[in-house]
Amino acid sequence: MKSVYIESSVISYMTARPSRDVVTSARQAVTIEWWDTYKNTFEIFVSELVINEIGSGNAEAAQKRLLLVENIPILETTKNATKLAKLLIEENAVPESCTEDALHISIAAVQRMNFLLTWNFKHINNANTRDKISKVIEQARLQSPILCSPEELIHEK
Repeated sequence: MKSVYIESSVISYMTARPSRDVVTSARQAVTIEWWDTYKNTFEIFVSELVINEIGSGNAEAAQKRLLLVENIPILETTKNATKLAKLLIEENAVPESCTEDALHISIAAVQRMNFLLTWNFKHINNANTRDKISKVIEQARLQSPILCSPEELIHEK
C-alpha cells in the first residue's frame, strides 16, 4: 500500500465552513471526496508539525481539525528532516520565509512517503519549484515524494 503524508491545508479544507468562492468550494468538495472515497486505499500519516498547525487558531475549529486526525499515525520531525529542510531553503527550492513548508516536504522525504498531499500551490506543489525540490532531495540521497493535490491523487490506487 502506498503512503501519503497529509499536509495541514488538506485538513483545513476538510473541516472549513463551505466557501462561497467557486475555486475554494470545488477544492473542499474534492478534498471531502478524496477523504471519503480514497484515503483508505493508502497508508496515511500526519506529522507533529501538522498537529501543531491544525491545533492553532479558533479553538472550536482546531478541535474539529484535531478530531479528524486523531487515529492517524504521527511522524516525528527528525534531525535528518530538519537538516533537509535547511538544505531546501539554502538551495532556494523553498523560500527562507517558509520553513514550515520546507519541513513538511523534508518529513515526507525522510520518512519515505510516496506522496505529499497538499493544497499549498505557492511553495510546495508548484510547477516552478517542484523540480528544484526533487533535485535537492535526490542530492541528499533520498527519493522525493510526489507532491500533489487531492484532485491529482483521486484516481490513484
